[in-house]
Amino acid sequence: MRRLIARVVMTVIVAIAVLTSGTAAQAAVPASPAVTFTNPIAQQRADPHIYKHTDGYYYFTATVPAYDKIVMRRSTSLQGLSTAPETTIWTKHASGDMAAHIWAPEIHFINGKWYVYFAAGTSSDIWKIRMYVLESSAANPLSGGWAEKGRIATPLDTFSLDATTFTVGSTRYLSWAQNDPAVGSGTNLYLARMSSPWAITGAPVMISKPTHAWETVGHRVNEGPAVIQRNGKVFMSYSASATDSNYCLGLLTASASADLLNPGSWAKTPNPVFTSNTATGQYGPGHNTFTVSPDGKSDILVYHDRNYKDISGDPLNDPNRRTRYQKLYWNADGTPNFGIPVADGLTPVRFSSYNNPDRFIRHWEFRAKTEANVTTLADSQFRVVPGLAGSGTVSLESANFPGYYLRHKNFEVWVEKNDGTAAFKSDAAFFQRAGLSDTAGVSFESYNYPGRYVRHADYLLYVQAVSTTAARGDATFYAE
Repeated sequence: MRRLIARVVMTVIVAIAVLTSGTAAQAAVPASPAVTFTNPIAQQRADPHIYKHTDGYYYFTATVPAYDKIVMRRSTSLQGLSTAPETTIWTKHASGDMAAHIWAPEIHFINGKWYVYFAAGTSSDIWKIRMYVLESSAANPLSGGWAEKGRIATPLDTFSLDATTFTVGSTRYLSWAQNDPAVGSGTNLYLARMSSPWAITGAPVMISKPTHAWETVGHRVNEGPAVIQRNGKVFMSYSASATDSNYCLGLLTASASADLLNPGSWAKTPNPVFTSNTATGQYGPGHNTFTVSPDGKSDILVYHDRNYKDISGDPLNDPNRRTRYQKLYWNADGTPNFGIPVADGLTPVRFSSYNNPDRFIRHWEFRAKTEANVTTLADSQFRVVPGLAGSGTVSLESANFPGYYLRHKNFEVWVEKNDGTAAFKSDAAFFQRAGLSDTAGVSFESYNYPGRYVRHADYLLYVQAVSTTAARGDATFYAE
């Protein structure tokens, strides 16, 4: 009888272990899986805006170099926008209002109709920039007619641009950039409630002005507001400084339950959250918007930049701002992590641990390890590129040290610069396999030491044989 009871108990323990193991594997699968793009998306398209509609299409508009029209394209995929045909939906007036400097169009769908917000100057004064609205009732805004709803009137009749709209709860807001002579030169960010898609109501409030050194290089600038909401917080990114390599993104944060028309509800992050990066060759990232992946599980950062630093003459006359994408990540404290503007080409991903879901592969002083809450995001991002050794392999290139790869030496995994030798290429090449502990994950088998896999032990990465259940778990990762 004792033996029978022991067998029953053991059977129950094994069953519980199996169920628990399966649950852990599922729990480790990231809620926001990897999503990759190939940059740039659109040459000579600045101030990009993308709207994902319920019809399954993404709608994309942006500033064109001639500043003379509004163009639009659509695709069922974000990458597809790079090759989608483009349609001119509206052209500037020959004279009078809306006759010059057609800037920063945004497309929104409100109460069953399409609206485009944009800025424009007049023929008599091309710098008399004001905000205007177009409306269309067509199902497809690329083929429908557009009615001019006129100028968005604000109490100050001054330089104003970059209107965007969003809702928090049941309230629709308009945010924009405008000059107030009483404040000084440059532009500040304003917020107001809307009474219709083309009009504000009540007194606008200034929620930010350029005060930090990084907001005032070349010009005093807060402009291009864009909003994303998550877990009861409202995050507003904005662009700062002149539109050259000093252009960058700042961030304001408010509680969704706060009075957003109280400037005190908004906190400004003291440092820029997205800046030029010499290593990746990206300069002046800014005027962003946010969208989501087709499955709705990943937030996507959309922005423009240039791939060179030095500009001859006025940056506004340089046509080569390009539209780009990359995944937006979130820190453990619930704040967005923009990372760095990644190199042209395939965007990088992160790899979380199967058995330590809060830990990611990252490099620290070039040693590869797993670590939680990696706020220096690019340390934990790698491009999965064709293997340096060929033969169906892949190599993992560092996002913030292009040309540096994960490689093993003495079976320890490091991030090192490709020296071009056959030995390095072999050490930095892996066969990408289905996850050893969960086929939804991924494992990396050494090219030159078959049977050995990248795995963590005491949070450091090694290339080792994996013969136990625990070791297979250590060698399984999820792409995020």
